[in-house]
Amino acid sequence: MNNNPPPFDSGKMLDVWIIEDNRSYRDALSILIGSMDGFSVPATFVDVESALSELKSGPRPGVIMCDIDLPGMSGIEGVSEIKKSAPEVYVIMLTVHDEEEYVFRAICGGADGYLLKSTSETELGNSVAEILNGGAPMNPRIAMKVLKMFSRFAPSTADYDLSEREKEVLNLLIKGCTKKQVAAQLYLSFHTVDFHLRNIYKKLQVNSRSEAVAKALKEGII
Repeated sequence: MNNNPPPFDSGKMLDVWIIEDNRSYRDALSILIGSMDGFSVPATFVDVESALSELKSGPRPGVIMCDIDLPGMSGIEGVSEIKKSAPEVYVIMLTVHDEEEYVFRAICGGADGYLLKSTSETELGNSVAEILNGGAPMNPRIAMKVLKMFSRFAPSTADYDLSEREKEVLNLLIKGCTKKQVAAQLYLSFHTVDFHLRNIYKKLQVNSRSEAVAKALKEGII
């Protein structure tokens, strides 16, 4: 195994902290990272609270590798607190959890990378250097989950061929206007508003006003 990570722009030894409550895994990871050229592991912790206390009182590391299942504050909560105290410190989540909820919450909390504990030693070592070179280390399986999550949140590019008048009607529905109020604001008859609504429902493939509004908001149609 080659313990030498890819080169990165740094003229000094990089300190890496490890937050992990499993002693044997923590010790093994500390030995692995500490054996790589240019890296040292001056401190390890069993919980986030201890690491936060040290962040406030002593020298800060360049990278923190943090588990999720920890006594006291979880790693998900911890990454947010670490970023508040030391936004310049990179945080890599290192966990057994690959569920979308955990990945999403960790990234939203400020995690710079997300790796599974099943990651090989070589990949773990390389990931520390990767993050310093502007990367966001993730296992391929995690990266795919992230792509799928963001694709769901992205607004749809479809406009469903709505006319400008139909978009005006739909926009007023989103604002909570009744059909009578829509008719008054657009200077249309009640019958004409009904006609436009039927067309909107048909084009959006929905059956009610609430479904039309929900779809328009979810897909960013208006």
